[in-house]
Amino acid sequence: MKRMSLLGLTILLLAATGTAVAGDRGDRIDQRLDRKGERIEHRLDARGDRIERQFDRRAQWADQHGRPHLANRLERRGDRVDARLDRKGDRAEARWDRRGDRIDRRLDRRG
Repeated sequence: MKRMSLLGLTILLLAATGTAVAGDRGDRIDQRLDRKGERIEHRLDARGDRIERQFDRRAQWADQHGRPHLANRLERRGDRVDARLDRKGDRAEARWDRRGDRIDRRLDRRG
């Protein structure tokens, strides 16, 4: 009798621990994917900023040498490239967030 209650208690304890571990696993995976999305977004943002600075330097040179139309075009082009890379980074981060949330929900349902 004592052995049966001990076995039942052990099984109950393992089931409760397994559920908590599955939830923790989902959270860890979700956090890892969030960090990955943030790294991608930061990398693309930094790249866009570098490119925009290059175009700004070229535009400043063109403006100093009496070519205002070229300067305006270069500034607009730099802004477009930076905005495009920002959008790309935002989409990548959102995609990794969705993937992490989906995995977390799936593991919560199984637990």
